Amino acid sequence: MGHLTRASALARAASRRGHAVVLLTNSPFASGLPLEDVLGTGVEVFRLNPALGREAVGEVVAQCLADVRPDLFVVDTFPRGLGGELAPLLPSVRARKVLIHRDVNPTYVKQYGLARAVDAFDLLLVPGEAAPFANHPRAVRTAPWLLLRASELLPRDKARARLGVPAEDPRALVAVMGCGTPEEVGEAGHIAARLDAMLGPEAVVRWLVPPGAAMDVPAPRAKQGGRAGASQEEGLTLRMPTWPALTVLPGVDVLVGAGGYNTVQEARVTGTPFVALARPRLYDRQALRLRPEERAGSVEALVARAAGLARARPARSTRPYVNGTDDAVTLIERTVLSA
Repeated sequence: MGHLTRASALARAASRRGHAVVLLTNSPFASGLPLEDVLGTGVEVFRLNPALGREAVGEVVAQCLADVRPDLFVVDTFPRGLGGELAPLLPSVRARKVLIHRDVNPTYVKQYGLARAVDAFDLLLVPGEAAPFANHPRAVRTAPWLLLRASELLPRDKARARLGVPAEDPRALVAVMGCGTPEEVGEAGHIAARLDAMLGPEAVVRWLVPPGAAMDVPAPRAKQGGRAGASQEEGLTLRMPTWPALTVLPGVDVLVGAGGYNTVQEARVTGTPFVALARPRLYDRQALRLRPEERAGSVEALVARAAGLARARPARSTRPYVNGTDDAVTLIERTVLSA
């Protein structure tokens, strides 16, 4: 989901500048997302079967490049492809090449010789965080990338209404982000249920899941003052298919999630009070991305800190933010496409 959202952000910005864009993704979440509606008619989306192996993915990418014949080939995060499928393709790709270069595990960098792999790219765009090759002569850093501009976010009352909270309801709204792997999306539902039971009538809890995701809805415990044995139907009110979640963050008082790139950047640019788990990843280092005040060391600590934030209702900043995708497109136009 993280790679798809970041690539979508660049595709959307490029399309708005008049470029024709093809977005190729094998994300398991892609089939349920309204990508065409969000990205607009200038972006053509190819959804690959996420079950395809490395060789099959390489064949599909090669065929796509042969059919489309792009002027520019952009790769997110992994210069060799996630499974190495791009390594044999890149030397024969005539298009100019751009790498979206965010932080990755140094063990992966060394094991697969990424210092050589990045040299195949004409431009390295570093989207708002430290990265191993940020000092490469062809690397340029931008502000963090967001799928939406600040002006496109819903105002607070409409954001809360989108999440099923009436305008007259004064309670804090806690949103638990269902992000990461499918299993982690499901676990977020259990965290939402625990918060719902703990906070009772003090707050409204919502579990934000990607549209189309097939997740079990956890039945919450009985709320304080409520009857015992909360039903599965009552648990359904926690689940809110939402994408992009950035749209509704102005209405959220506390965001609970993980340390992935998009969740962290979206929480920070909107000034949303945020607490998260650093999820284990082969290549990403979520613990380094999270600030000490954002990071919880366990699910128990996460639930306790989120409940405390909901009760305290800390103030949030509301200043407009800069979206780095606009600068990224400008850099591509000036340094790659014009060459």
